Amino acid sequence: MDFFRNTYRYQDAGLLLLRIGIGIMFILHGWPKITGGPEMWAKVGGAMGTLGITFGATFWGFMASFAEAGGGLLLLLGLFFRPATLLMFFTMLVASYMHYTSGDGFARYSHALEAAILFISLFFIGPGRYSLDNNFFGSRSFNRL
Repeated sequence: MDFFRNTYRYQDAGLLLLRIGIGIMFILHGWPKITGGPEMWAKVGGAMGTLGITFGATFWGFMASFAEAGGGLLLLLGLFFRPATLLMFFTMLVASYMHYTSGDGFARYSHALEAAILFISLFFIGPGRYSLDNNFFGSRSFNRL
């Protein structure tokens, strides 16, 4: 029954797999928005109107596109991990809210909401041992109860 024992020896490998998989998916999701240029950025940035922010749609759209593509790359590498997860969390929160207030059903906003939950969870968990953050900045071990 070792399979069910609470040792979690491979949690860092699991975090690496999660970071790589989600990172690649967000790079692929954000890259067309980054390369779409100002017209695409203005369209994406229009989501800020649901929060009452009606200026700078092109800027906000670029930031959201960068958060997805650039954040995906940083997530994959485990570099500047916590700032990247925060950017991605807020981007997905705005996307969820925009779909919700537009009257889209749960199926339309659930992906962004699930991603927001994932990113805020990863913010607290950290990138794990196999990350550039750990390589460059080291880690602190804590005694676990």
